[in-house]
Amino acid sequence: MSLLAVLVLLGTGITVNSHLHFSVFCLTEKHSLTYIYTAFSKPVNLPGLHEFTAMGLLDNSMIDYYDSENQVNIDILMTRMRQNDNGEIQGLIYSLNIFLHVKSFMFWFLIFSNFVLTDTHILQWMHGCEGETQPDGTMKFVRGMDMYNYDGNDFLSFDDNHQVWVAPIHAAEETKRKWDEVQVLKEYTKGYLEKECMEWMSKFRGFGKEKIEKASPPEVHLFTRKANIEQNIILTCLATGFYPGEIILEIKRNGRVLTKEDGLVTSGNRPNHDDTFQRRDHVEFLKSDVSTYICEVKHLASNKHVNKTWGNTNVIIAASASIVIVVVAVAVTLVCLKLKTSRLGKIVLHVS
Repeated sequence: MSLLAVLVLLGTGITVNSHLHFSVFCLTEKHSLTYIYTAFSKPVNLPGLHEFTAMGLLDNSMIDYYDSENQVNIDILMTRMRQNDNGEIQGLIYSLNIFLHVKSFMFWFLIFSNFVLTDTHILQWMHGCEGETQPDGTMKFVRGMDMYNYDGNDFLSFDDNHQVWVAPIHAAEETKRKWDEVQVLKEYTKGYLEKECMEWMSKFRGFGKEKIEKASPPEVHLFTRKANIEQNIILTCLATGFYPGEIILEIKRNGRVLTKEDGLVTSGNRPNHDDTFQRRDHVEFLKSDVSTYICEVKHLASNKHVNKTWGNTNVIIAASASIVIVVVAVAVTLVCLKLKTSRLGKIVLHVS
């Protein structure tokens, strides 16, 4: 799967993270199982983009993948079947069946939802659940997600607490009305989010527990590159190779944490090919800036704390050189004046 395909799949702007929560009595963890489906209304004929693509994410790490061109990612599927027991094979078959059913459903949705399909449109569906581990090892349901996105805009979502569909835009109101009238659909959606999804999340976590619980520390790099404006420079802090995905990354100028108001730009967490994560933040400033910049990275899971410092040594060296030149020039001037005065005194004495 190409990077472009991953970016499209994550284009909903919705992220589900795994969190650590500290309490007086115990340490609890939140985990999530999420499926993201993307369907184009017609073939796009671009490398890495398929008419239909699906991804399964466990704590933001991809565990399942399917697209309409390859039908199934054979390398991932066969490797995992050889390495794991029948339980995971059942899970893979379960996921594949879901992908095939969703593919048919999403194309039906595009055709019969009164959309004008003369142009290419994108429908995305994300559903999943988030749970919290309990002291006895069980998983408690926290919240569910079932939402649709059309051409990059929120279209429809399910309110799990009130068992109603929510339409944030006028174009979705007719679909909301129809779906609200189907009681069995609402009951099934609620049941899937609160029970079936939670059960599969526990099973998938059990299949890869050793891998999930193994923390990987980040590698941190601080570097500069040219900006579009000749007088400016871009400073980038990159943290990569860390797992799980929870990380704190801050760029500081003279001890103050920079924000987007200061021009800071962040990529957010992005998946690597090996199931770890990366994040890069950057800020642009004048080449003549003599401030001290620090990139601070904290990864609690691996107990890794890194500080990288960048100072504009070119400006400092140039300034130092200028000072030396001035000092030398002043010294030479004083010597010349002294010699001139001395010669003048000798001439006066000689005349006398």
